[in-house]
This record gives sequence, structure tokens and C-alpha cells, in this order.
Amino acid sequence: MKRLLSTLVALVWLSLPAHAAVEVQTVETPGGIKAWLVEEHSIPFTALEIRFQGGTSLDRPGKRGEVGLMMATLEEGAGDMDAQAFAKARDSLAASFRFNASMDSVSVSARFLSENRDEAMTLLRTALMDPRFDQGAVDRVRSQVLSILRNAETDPGEIASDTFYKQAFGDHPYGNNDNGTPESVAGLTRDDMFLAKDRVMTRDRLYVSAVGDITAEELSALLDDLLGDLPEAGPQLPERVEPAFSGGITVVPFETPQSVVMFGQKGIKRDDPDFIPAYIANEVLGGHGESRLMEEVREKRGLTYGVGSYLVPFDHSELVMGQFSSGNEVVAEAIDVVKAEWKKFAEKGLTAEELENVKTYLTGAYPLRFDGNAPIARILVGMQMDGLSPDYIATRNELVNAVTLDEINAVIKRLYDPETLSFVVVGSPKNLVAD
Repeated sequence: MKRLLSTLVALVWLSLPAHAAVEVQTVETPGGIKAWLVEEHSIPFTALEIRFQGGTSLDRPGKRGEVGLMMATLEEGAGDMDAQAFAKARDSLAASFRFNASMDSVSVSARFLSENRDEAMTLLRTALMDPRFDQGAVDRVRSQVLSILRNAETDPGEIASDTFYKQAFGDHPYGNNDNGTPESVAGLTRDDMFLAKDRVMTRDRLYVSAVGDITAEELSALLDDLLGDLPEAGPQLPERVEPAFSGGITVVPFETPQSVVMFGQKGIKRDDPDFIPAYIANEVLGGHGESRLMEEVREKRGLTYGVGSYLVPFDHSELVMGQFSSGNEVVAEAIDVVKAEWKKFAEKGLTAEELENVKTYLTGAYPLRFDGNAPIARILVGMQMDGLSPDYIATRNELVNAVTLDEINAVIKRLYDPETLSFVVVGSPKNLVAD
């Protein structure tokens, strides 16, 4: 029986092949919960993705890390079951629950077999509505978080990330490690866990998708039972914050053979009409293995094993940023190359050949994202939170192909700003002058 269940779980990755059309239904339950659904009945398995806007940015003053700690402890017992009993019940159903926290959202990901759907959802409902947050469990997970924070103090990548975001966002939640500090995490209580759950899991910020062996009617009943008793509304979301980039280089001394570098500037909102041209532009500059940055920094000069850039559209701010690591002796040269390419890109844009090549790459790669029930469920929730319509899956490649060279180069001139491109370097760089 266990081998059969494992086989069925593994087969879910084949249940929606990349070439299949993804037909999205919109569902609204009698209780008013809205969801997107893709029915796929060839495998008796369903992936359910639940997400709440707000995330760790809703940590209260002096309580940094409370949402992350709460989500990490949520599965450590519920109702009359302690952590071990809950895990045993979940495993006996061949179900999977994952609870995650990020800066702008918290998520609950569930996978379950059709034959165990009712029991699995009853168990998940208990975790969401009647968590125990036993003191022993809170203390155990807290010790894990404190260990992560201690390790981060000696990790150049984590130091670079913390420094970069602190410079960009200051005292805004985006400027602080969402795991908290050793002091804030040490001060969190069991009562804080209950308060954090009720702050972030509210119906006014709820997004849901389901993919698999379930009908609209079945999903509707499931969601009202699972989520209908959540609090109606959460606290106010953080204010918008403009990233504070003025150009220059910050060096954080650290004894390591290689320096870690993060760089960035102000980005573009996800709902900006020019977001797709900006996304295409970034692919050419630093988005994949044949990008300009990879060509100039790695292939031609061998200054790093890898370098990339990406758009970061937070809910309340946005960045264009990137990172790489280089030997201390050559990191200054690598930074100069990145600066030069950023400036060249801003002034001259890209060529017609580059645009056609990147369109071919992006339109060919897009269907490969839809490689299983769970990835599709995550994509659908992300689309909802981005304000996209269900038909975006069908029209996205058309939108990419419609972008002209003049349009994309106009967006590049608007977006990329060499004067405000800022660098954080953690290491012992040679011949590098910090500002």
C-alpha cells in the first residue's frame, strides 16, 4: 500500500504535461471565497495552494520574526494531537502540508490523494483553526531559528543581503531580516504565535488555487469548510517605500577567499504597462546563461562562475538587482565590467537580433513551468496576487512577441540608471575603493 501511494504521488508530476492546455475555472463558494481551479482527473491527486497577502512584513514592532516562527510551528501539533501525533496522522494519509512565510505573503501548500481528501482536509483545518503552539514546540523551533541567525552572522552571502536591503529600505520591514534578530526571537512568546496567526491569515487577503482530481462543486464545499471561519480582516499593510539608491560601493570587511557582491537600483512595478518589456530586457542583460553580463564577466574575462540580474517587484517597492562572487584580486575589475555593461545597456538598449533570440527563449521556456499540479497551483495563486486574469497563461507568449524594438529600448532608457546603481561587497577585495 505504501509503495502504491508513493507511486501515485510521483506520477502527479506527469498529470499535466507541459504541452497541455491549462483551462482555468473561477470558483466562488457560497461563503464568498474565490478560487481558481484546473481540473485534471487522470491521476487521483490534488494540489491546493493557499496564500495570504501580508507575510512577515506584518510583524509587530519589537516582534520581528514572529510570523516566520509561527508558520514554522504551525504544524507542530493541533487539536488533541501533539507534534508526533499530527505528523503520524498526516503521513498515514499520504498527505503533504507545507507552511511558508515570505516578506509579502504566507502560504499553505497541501497535496492529497482523492481517496483521503476529506480526512486530509479535516487534519489541515485542525492545524489552521486549532493549532497548539505547545511551549516545547515553540522553544524547539525557536532554537532552530536562532541557529540560522547565528550561522548568518558568518555567511558572507547573508551579510551582503542584510546590508543591501538595509541600505535600500532602512527601517521599513523590507530593510530587516524577516527571521528577526536573536533578541527579538528570544523574546517571542506562545501568545505571540496565536496573535500572529490571526493577523496574517484573514479572508480579506486570501488567494486560493487547486489543480487536480477535484470538481468545482467539491472545491467549493472544501474551501468553505476549511477556511470559512478565518478572521474577516487583518491589520493595515505597510506603507510604500522608495528604495534609497544613490550609486557607489559599500564594502563590509570579511575574511574569505572570494568577495560576495550584490548590486541594484530602483525597479518597476508588476502592474506597470511596461513590465513585460522590462522583463524581456532583463533577460538580455542578466537573466539567463547567455546574457550580456555572463558573456562579459564570465565568458570573456573569467572573473566569476556566474552572474545574474532579476526584477524584484515587492508589494510595496521594487528593485532591479543582481549578484555574483569573485576572487578578492579581481572583484574590482568585475564590478567595473558590470557598471560598464549597465551604462551601455541604458544608453544603447538591445539589438533586433537580441530581441528575437530572447523572445524565442522566453516563449519556448514558458510552457515548461507547468510541469505538475503543485507548480501550476503556485503559478495560479501568483497570477491572482499580481492582478492577472486567468487567460494570461494563454496570452502571455503573445504579449512577449508583440513587444517591438522601439518599445523595449524606450523602457530600458526609462528604467536603467547607471548613476544610482549601487554595490555591496562582503569580503577582502583588493584595489577596490568604497564610497
